[in-house]
Amino acid sequence: MATVVAVCNNKGGVGKTNVSCNLPAFLTLYQKTVLLVDFDHQANATYSLGFNSKLVPLSIYHALVGQISPIALVRTTALFGFDLLPSSQDLAGAEIELVGLQNREIKLAEILESFRPRYDYIFIDCPPSLGLLTVNALVAADEVLIPVQAEYLALEGLSQLLSTIELARRNLGKDLRDLRALLTMHDRRSRICREVETNLRNNFPGYVFQTTIPRASVLAEAPKFGRTILHHAPESKATKAYRQLAEEFLKLHENSEKV
Repeated sequence: MATVVAVCNNKGGVGKTNVSCNLPAFLTLYQKTVLLVDFDHQANATYSLGFNSKLVPLSIYHALVGQISPIALVRTTALFGFDLLPSSQDLAGAEIELVGLQNREIKLAEILESFRPRYDYIFIDCPPSLGLLTVNALVAADEVLIPVQAEYLALEGLSQLLSTIELARRNLGKDLRDLRALLTMHDRRSRICREVETNLRNNFPGYVFQTTIPRASVLAEAPKFGRTILHHAPESKATKAYRQLAEEFLKLHENSEKV
């Protein structure tokens, strides 16, 4: 039964889509099957995996509003065991359409129930906002992974997101099993990066991945070619970091299963 992980941060430009595409890619190296749900109308994850959202006739939006079975939407990526539920600009209007529906906060959770037996992990690339789509993702998720750029303003965005997660817990009865932050765009030579890392680890002990994702031009280039970093720059420092992240991620889950 799949573990659902919402990759979430209301602040844009923190590497959220980068993490959503690359961590699953490396999990497949360890024989894990993964589904990525692109839940952002900008469709950056869809594009990053080699699909032109303008040429994708049906997307997660059509499943969300009940127009089509979600199973029919699944696209296979270049990596065996890594599938995608694509997004499109149609999703931009979904929040307005969902407002008048009953149980509007659980629509994504209902969609993902049919996929849980098929995969080991389901990742949701959330929009950079705290609206109804993000609430749907949090309700559907078992865990939240929060990419945090190594800069001071990112910590303020993290506080806002944690408040939203607490609201979901209290008002929607959602008990998220795990919550963990990941430092992205990290440069160990930068004093600011080092200070932000220290503050984050001190304020949230035990809830920050030991692995950090470096600032690297190859990570920015890979989406242009519709490839993950694994295929685009297999010998890069970024590739080594994501391999380390996948190993740490799997070890954390193995340990939690033993408890």
